[in-house]
Amino acid sequence: MKDNRSKKIDVRFTEEEYKVVLALEKELGIRKSDLIRIKVLNNAPNVVINAKELISQLDEIGTELGRSGNNVNQFARYVNILTKKSVLSPVVAERFNMLFEQYITNQKILETALRRIIRSMGN
Repeated sequence: MKDNRSKKIDVRFTEEEYKVVLALEKELGIRKSDLIRIKVLNNAPNVVINAKELISQLDEIGTELGRSGNNVNQFARYVNILTKKSVLSPVVAERFNMLFEQYITNQKILETALRRIIRSMGN
């Protein structure tokens, strides 16, 4: 059962405040009344997410992850070549293992952060 919105609250804004509301309406694709309703009723700590900015940032993260993955693959190929020739330095192998461990740790941190973002978007 959907309740009709029959109550009205009048709010006055300065010219600058109103420009901010208009910009958010345009940027987020949300009507002014819905934008204000979301900010008021979903309590102040929750932030309206700028979907365009979020997608842009996630795209940049994806690009960097792709570059990192390519670097790991190139290094692994190089290690395989050196191993076949029996000239792989233990120092290189140790350094690779250390860096790869850090890479995996960073991947887990990123995954956790992305899950938090997705959960907060559902609230």
